[in-house]
Amino acid sequence: MASEQEEHDGNSGSVMGGARIISYNLSEGERPGGMKVRFKVRVETGRKAAVAEARQADAIRELLLWARQHRTGHQPAE
Repeated sequence: MASEQEEHDGNSGSVMGGARIISYNLSEGERPGGMKVRFKVRVETGRKAAVAEARQADAIRELLLWARQHRTGHQPAE
């Protein structure tokens, strides 16, 4: 069951430049409890992309530190 996909240009006049928004609509069989689900992904370039990457890196680093501090005592086998 493939998801529906739409792609929209951002506010840029150029097809290749600027942000792009990609939307995914889950098909009826993929929806939790029949709820309509739509994902929108904004793809940035240039300075906006660098800022977004830095924020994502900080969030991932914070998550990894939290996960390390909240281990349940189950250690992977060496």
